[in-house]
Amino acid sequence: MAGLAPAIHPFTLVKGKTWMPGTRPGMTKFGNNMRVLKRSVLVVVTLLTSISIANAQSWPQKTVRFIVPLPPGSGMDLSARVVAERLTERWGQPVVVENRQGADGIPAVQAFLQARDNHTFMFSFASIVTFNHLLHEKLPYDPKDIVPVAPVIDNFLGISVSGTLKVNTLAQFIALAKTQPGKLNYGVTPGLPVYAILALQRQTGIELANIPYRDFAPAYQDLTTGRLHAASTGVPTLVPHHRAGTAPMLIVTNSVRSPQAPDVPTAKEAGYPNLTFEGVSGVWGWRDIAPEIKERVVKDVRAIVEDPTFRARVEMVGTVPRPGTSEEFAAAVEDQRAKVAAVHAASGKPAQ
Repeated sequence: MAGLAPAIHPFTLVKGKTWMPGTRPGMTKFGNNMRVLKRSVLVVVTLLTSISIANAQSWPQKTVRFIVPLPPGSGMDLSARVVAERLTERWGQPVVVENRQGADGIPAVQAFLQARDNHTFMFSFASIVTFNHLLHEKLPYDPKDIVPVAPVIDNFLGISVSGTLKVNTLAQFIALAKTQPGKLNYGVTPGLPVYAILALQRQTGIELANIPYRDFAPAYQDLTTGRLHAASTGVPTLVPHHRAGTAPMLIVTNSVRSPQAPDVPTAKEAGYPNLTFEGVSGVWGWRDIAPEIKERVVKDVRAIVEDPTFRARVEMVGTVPRPGTSEEFAAAVEDQRAKVAAVHAASGKPAQ
């Protein structure tokens, strides 16, 4: 009939097989639909990838916060401020440090989790997820809500003894303690030093009495006069007494020697490799942090940490750079968690 489009008929290719215009010969209707579906999925994936890249490139849109669980002037605080200063230059947005010290880092964690946005991070030691739950029966947060993003520094921990004991090596101190079970005492600052001393007792069979300090400042005077026999805390505060000879430092618990006390052996060098505890610290994020933002933070923080000028600045306060990936950070955190859990299981809740 005039004015009507001609009918479309299938063409016979071979006996029993036909071809409809708009499809390839031999393609079924199902196959054609799958082809269209695959193209659609590819388009969606490409679009989502483009959006993710665009989001990462446009982030941050406002001030970024680093919440630090230690007071201004600490080694971690200085490291956080150096990183913040250089990220400000890279990102074109202010990166500020907010100090929420005390209570084993709990106030800092609470402030971080209350924010729950992609512009707030923690700059912290690992104990907030590795053993705070062992020290506090009712921890007001779930450690699983905090994920390691980028490692930044290693803090050095040391074990010192009073110069009045007249011992200069860890082996000598252990031998002396074995002759006086329970008569020698010790003091520690909260956190990893608690478990370092517990591990020392567990692995060597010595028995030491804990002397709790609400404020650790008097402990250094007690250590130099002999009222306190041993102490474990950060290396920077032990160094002056070590150099003066009033409280020799016997070991550092890290795997490498401290730049502030290069004459002090590591636990492994002293013959006690199982006393190695790394004080890893870095940037932490909310568990639902966008992957593209996490990747950007890792990339930019690592570039800063690998800069020789960063090393020069943080070594002045007794820490060393620890550049790495999120996976490497997570592995170091898990290593600390496993070691502390083993000590805790054998010793119970420690006195602090």
